[in-house]
Parts: sequence; structure tokens; C-alpha cells
Amino acid sequence: MSAIEALHIFDEHNNLILNHTYTNRPLPPSTLLPLYLQHPSPRPSLIYLPSCSPPIILHSIIQDNLLFFSPCSSDTEPLLVLEFLHRVADALEEFLGSPLLASRITASYDVVAQIVAEIADGGIICQGEPNALRDVVETGPGVLKNLLGSIGAAGTSPGLGGGGSGSSALLRPQIQQAQSSQGSAIPWRRSNVRHTSNELYVDIVETLSVTLAPSGRPLAAFAHGSIAFTCKVSGVPDLLLSLSTGGKGAGMGNKGEQLRRVMERVVFHPCVRLNKWNSEGVLSFVPPDGRFALCGYEVDLLGTEALQSSGKTVIKDVGLPAMVEVNTGLDTNGAEFEVRLSQPTGSSTSSARSNATASLQSNLSNRQTGPFKAGSAGDSKAPSLEDLSVNIPIPAGVRNISDLRPSRGEAQFNPAEGAVEWRVPAKDFGPGGAVLKCTIQGPISDEDEDMSAGGGVINGMTATTYDYDDDAPAPYQSQTAVDTNGATATTKSAGDKVDRNRELMPTSATLSFSVKGSLASGLKVESLLVDTKKSRGLGPEVKPYKGVKYLTVSRGGVEVRC
Repeated sequence: MSAIEALHIFDEHNNLILNHTYTNRPLPPSTLLPLYLQHPSPRPSLIYLPSCSPPIILHSIIQDNLLFFSPCSSDTEPLLVLEFLHRVADALEEFLGSPLLASRITASYDVVAQIVAEIADGGIICQGEPNALRDVVETGPGVLKNLLGSIGAAGTSPGLGGGGSGSSALLRPQIQQAQSSQGSAIPWRRSNVRHTSNELYVDIVETLSVTLAPSGRPLAAFAHGSIAFTCKVSGVPDLLLSLSTGGKGAGMGNKGEQLRRVMERVVFHPCVRLNKWNSEGVLSFVPPDGRFALCGYEVDLLGTEALQSSGKTVIKDVGLPAMVEVNTGLDTNGAEFEVRLSQPTGSSTSSARSNATASLQSNLSNRQTGPFKAGSAGDSKAPSLEDLSVNIPIPAGVRNISDLRPSRGEAQFNPAEGAVEWRVPAKDFGPGGAVLKCTIQGPISDEDEDMSAGGGVINGMTATTYDYDDDAPAPYQSQTAVDTNGATATTKSAGDKVDRNRELMPTSATLSFSVKGSLASGLKVESLLVDTKKSRGLGPEVKPYKGVKYLTVSRGGVEVRC
């Protein structure tokens, strides 16, 4: 059986803040850390270390700049160990708060020690649900005092004595609480949940991954979605969540079948009843208390339908709020390029781009029932566009960008990252769009060095070398040849500069944004019902407040090829 050998946690400065051994005698963390750091970044989640005795596989994750280690010297399922590390990080966030900070872990070691001991016993994972851990992990202010009193440690209060009947009485409620939780029929929901205000919230977030051709035609478009659910309802509620596709998947059978065809690679929380989803296409579940990930899915925005219709290419809608176009080699030397950011209105000169943007604008107006509004609340009636930016990767041969001229927003060149970052406030992004013009400076060429050495510019002054030759022809005898050769050399030099600058032009650009109140896939929450007959501890007079939010995010996920 697979077993967890040890758990090590390091802070952002690679200082050890937690070391817990479950079984065997694993290598100390002071030995493992240098072996991990010698691998180049980005480091994989699994690293094989054959130099150790015995050879081990090092499992690692990074969350909130904290490094989680778990070494294994035996044959262990890697996904099991990685899931264990994620469950530990999630449990620590549940008890200590988010984001997870090193100072919180060191200041609450009494709680952390209980968490890591309850999740795995002797290396065998036995509990990973934060709600279930709430029933067995004591978080009161007197946890350490009770623990010391139960073992008869010195320095306890006089009333606790030396671990006699008084300490047993203090420990008995904890034992009874643990026994009651072990018999719970719902392992992901803690017992005796009570809330003064009953609330239910659904947050659907979709992250885009889109690749566009230079013409604007989408080559690949996917939306990776997650449904985050927050339940603050007393008792044990039984919920029914219904989703709709917003018109996508029409003609594919009933509504449940349409939904299952649109949402691909679906993963659920263990609380979801799979038979209900497979038969009716609805989410029926008893939720954990608090916030949790209910569902994850993927949507192919291009769909599986044929892209050819009557011999004419059909541009599929991917729901982008802005379009990016990059034009290179604009001036006489080919050293200037421009980036155009526009709304999908179909005004582009390219016919393919025109069809794509017209389709996008039609979809936006139909689905969102209103234009994007900067600074608005961002609901489904008036979605708001925020955090609009364009990143242009620059080739390594570019020495500098001497001129950045944005018509809207701010732009800067970061030589360390080799990219131009252009941020446009949503309030300034109107129908006219925005334009960024840049002039590059390439590396100093051999011709420039020769010119500087023998007749070029030295320290800002022109230097010319004169040589006397008796056999040289008189100036009037070779003036025509000199003029002809000089014009030819100038033309050749200009052509060489254009060719060199062509290699220094950007080849792509990525678009980042967030849209509140809209989803690229078109999914919507149709209803959220509480089944009062199946629910326990929730009277018919209790009507929870319900809230729904939609968010579409692109963090460099929309790539435009030049």
C-alpha cells in the first residue's frame, strides 16, 4: 500500500518551517533542498534523485510562495502524493486563512500539528476534507494548555494537576467529538452547522486559451471553467443546481444532453450525485460548509461542427471583447511596428477578420444584452471590461526600443523579460480602439563598426582619414564612377537593414483581460433550489439568499500570430 513518508514545508526564502515524519527514516530536508534547487526552473512536480541512498522520488508543489515537499523511497502512486500535498495546503488555508503565510504556520503550530496528524496516520491517508477536520481539530485558545495538561507536563495551571482526573475530563469532550464525527454519514460536511444568516453563492470563472491566425481566424479556442460554491446554511441542505447552455448545443437532444455535450472533461466534488447528472444533466448535492470547488470543465469554443458551409469558410465565435492586430516593418528601414487594439465591430480590412469581428459583436450583443461598461458593477445585464493589456514578446536580438507611442494607456519595454507591456484603461477603450507604435534598435552590425573605425562617427564627431596615392586618378576622371557606386552601395545598405530588421520584428502578441458578468461559453445558472423534503435541520420558513457571479479571464491566454 502506498504510504506518505514525510512532509516538509519551506517559506519563500527556502527556510524550513515544518518538518513532519510519518513513517520510515527519510532523508532530512537539509539534504533534499539543495538537490531540488540544483534543477533549473521551472522545476517539475516529480524529480528522481538517483544519487540518494536509496534513490527517491521527490514530490513538490508551490502554493502562495510556500514549497511543499514529500519524498518517497518506495513504489508509490505519484498522483496520490501530489493530491496529499494539495489537501494539506487546502486544509491549512481553511484553518489559517488565505493567502497561506509562513508566519501563520509558525504561530499556529498547535493547530498545524493536529492537521498533518489527522490527514495521514502512519503514512496512510485517512482524512482530507477540511469540513471533517473541523470536527477533530481543536482551534480554541487553550489547545496547547489542554494538551500539556493531558500529558502531565510541568508549567500547567494548578487546577490541571499532573494529568489525573482533571486532565481526563478536559480531554473527554474532544474524544467524544472525534467519535461522533467518525460516525457521520456525510464525511465532507461537518456536524452541527449553524449560521445566523443563510446564504448560497455560485461563482463561475472561465479562463480562455485562444490562438488566432494573422487574419483573425481562431485556430484553437478553449475555455477552462470552474464552479466555486459557497454554502452558509444551517443544518444539512440538499441542493439542486440547473445550468443552461445559452443556445449552444441546440439540436443535440434534450437540455441535459446539450449541457453534457458542451461541458467536456467534467470533474466533480465527491458530494455531487453522478447518476442525477448522467440522467438529467443537473447537479444534485449536499454541499460542504463554506467555500469549495463544486465542478471543473472544459468547453471547445469552436465546437465540433464543420467549419465549411457551401464552399465558404465559417468563422466561429469565441466571445472576445477585443481584437489585436500586429503590423511590422512599417518605415523605410523596416524598424517600426504597430499594435492595434480594437473592438470586434467588423471594421477590419481583412475579409476574414471582418467576418470574425462581426460574428463576435453579434454574439456579444445577443448574449450580454448590453455593451461593456468600464467601472460598472459587472452583472449579466451590463458586463464590465477590466485589466485590459497587451504583451508583445521581443526577439533577443533587439538592443532597445527607442520610441513607444501609445494613443491610449501606458506602454513600457522590459529588457529583462524581453517584452513590451501595454496597458489600456477600460474607460479609454472606445469604438476607435487604440494604437501602439514602436521603433526598435538592433545590435551594432559589422558595417557600423567599420564606419565608426574609419570615417564614421566617433564620440559624436565625424572623423575622415585622407591617404595620398601618386597612382590614383584625378577627381575629375572618376567622379561619375564614384557617384554610381555610391548610389548602389546606399541602396544595398538600406536593403540589408530592412532584412536585418525583419528578423527583429515581433511574431506574436498576447491579450489579457477580465470580463465581469459574462462567460465565453455562454453557460448560465438557470435555477438553484433547496429540497426541503430531503434537507435536515432546515425549516420551510428558512429561505437562503442566493447570488450568482460570472467572470471570464485571460492572463495572456489569447495569442495572436503575426
